[in-house]
Amino acid sequence: MKRLAIYLFYDHDGIVDDYIPYKLEKLKEFVQDIWFVSNSGLTVDSRKKIQHCTDYIMCRENVGFDVWGYKEAIEKIGFETLAEYDEVILLNYTFFAPIFPFSELFEWSEKQDVDFWGISDHAEIKPNPYTGTGILPKHIQSHFIAIRKTLLVSHEFQDYWKNMPMIRSYTDSVLMHESRFTNHFLTKGYNYSVYIDSDDFSVNYPTFLSIEDTLKHRCPILKRRPFFHDPLYHDVECLFLRRSIEYIENNSDYDTTLIFKNILRTTKPKDLSTNLTLLKVFDSQCEEKVRSDIKILVIAHIYYPDMLDEIVGYTKNIPCSYDLLITTSSTENKCKIESNSILQSSGAKSINVKVVEQNRGRDMSSLFITCKEEVLSNEYDWICRLHSKKSPQNSHNMSQHFKEMMYLNLLKDKAYTSKVLNYLDKNKSIGFAMPSMVHIGHPTLGHAWFTNRELAIKIAEKVGVKIPFDDISPFAAYGTMFWFRPKALRKLFEYNWKFEEFNKEPMHCDGSLAHVLERLLAYTAHDAGYLACNIMSSEMMELNYTKLEYKMQRLVSNLSNGDISYQISLAHNAKYMVGNNISSGNPNISRYFIINVVRLLKNHVLGNYPKLSKVTRMPYRKLRHYYHKLRGY
Repeated sequence: MKRLAIYLFYDHDGIVDDYIPYKLEKLKEFVQDIWFVSNSGLTVDSRKKIQHCTDYIMCRENVGFDVWGYKEAIEKIGFETLAEYDEVILLNYTFFAPIFPFSELFEWSEKQDVDFWGISDHAEIKPNPYTGTGILPKHIQSHFIAIRKTLLVSHEFQDYWKNMPMIRSYTDSVLMHESRFTNHFLTKGYNYSVYIDSDDFSVNYPTFLSIEDTLKHRCPILKRRPFFHDPLYHDVECLFLRRSIEYIENNSDYDTTLIFKNILRTTKPKDLSTNLTLLKVFDSQCEEKVRSDIKILVIAHIYYPDMLDEIVGYTKNIPCSYDLLITTSSTENKCKIESNSILQSSGAKSINVKVVEQNRGRDMSSLFITCKEEVLSNEYDWICRLHSKKSPQNSHNMSQHFKEMMYLNLLKDKAYTSKVLNYLDKNKSIGFAMPSMVHIGHPTLGHAWFTNRELAIKIAEKVGVKIPFDDISPFAAYGTMFWFRPKALRKLFEYNWKFEEFNKEPMHCDGSLAHVLERLLAYTAHDAGYLACNIMSSEMMELNYTKLEYKMQRLVSNLSNGDISYQISLAHNAKYMVGNNISSGNPNISRYFIINVVRLLKNHVLGNYPKLSKVTRMPYRKLRHYYHKLRGY
């Protein structure tokens, strides 16, 4: 069968990640020609990357979404040329493939006596969620639609594309093409089939809502959207994406690093960590054997020499040989550290104590400046970062808990640490591991950027970290103790930091470079193509979860119901009802209050009653017009 594939692509930065040429190479085994249509520019390297597996590359302005990308490609190829093919496939960049061999898909398709077919479909929904009325018909999902000659040469097919209106929004794309295509041609007497049929599943959107089940049906694709979609949606629908990745790794030859390379570059780290459940909990039941040739370095900044015994007590839990590099703030401290007999029983193969050039930036400056050479030496597989933490600005209990959150989640005991090391060593996609966010006794939940986000964006640009930033709280190593692969943080260590860029003591405060770097660590790892994850001991998990659940209970009990997604939307809108007008003493406060109350009610109706919103739209606009006219706006 002679086939043509029209592949639609878009990337904000014009970068073609490796999953795309891999998919096209595998597809090329079953199609004669591939047209690559990009709704964005392409970098030089990206264009080179796809030239060997495509026959024509067409870059166009991102107008009309994917639909008009297909339309312009079809028009450029010409309907006469299309008629020379037995089958034309319209597919796009929104999925990873082939998770299972394309041969299985095409062998199935060749047995289907149909005019068009697809990989998957979406079930019928009443009412249509995009209009609030009528029906969203059952339809082939537009990420892969194959059209056979019987339909290709028809006037109906030509008219469909010639008369395609301009697509101005995602909703337009769904209503005017994706949900329309199947039923449009079905009602004209053409028949179709799908490889993954929603009738065989208990959900209306199997490739999102039942991913693992579709994989068990040998579905060759994995959608990108579940990785970056709103984590609240995952919560409402009880989705656990990590299980799908584990299923692929255990049952398919597909290299999941192709997935991570793309998703890490394009997804907000905190969203990704939630959707992928990037948290591992380890117990202390029994010690595991660790690879004998693994190279470990511990870098410890000892500002308080009286904490050396405690820190070494934890480094002793590393169940293999390791090197110990200590930095400190003065020659006096260095003498105290080197004369402490605890070092002799530390188990460290080599011990080196360095004095920082200036006592600025505490553990962050010492790490990125004083320890730069050792980290960039390529001698070590993993580095454990520790420091002497006292937090004198906090109460004793708060300080103790913060310290325990670091030490007990990194080096609790030998059994625990052996499991951490084996997990990190075996998972090559992971490059950074840190304790979970400290929240007991600390006001971090939802506010942990504090005053650091703006400067973090500037510093990220300076060092070449180019991934999306989380809006609420960063995915961060709070307390700056963690495990990392040197390659994961290479950009931060290669940058030529100066001590003068860090605050003088005791000005160790939010908005300073040290606190910004604390929040950039996981982002730098993701930018380097490595996953960052949280690790916790089972004991610390118990302590944290019970208090976290209680705080959530108390918070939600003050709301009208337990619909978290709805309440968050409501609270988000209410937050901006008055804004800063009260505190600023704005004389028009009553006007702003009324406007924002109306806006809140409007968003509530739009989000929850689409049918009602459609009916009231025109009366609302007329009332708004007369109100503005009456007030003289």
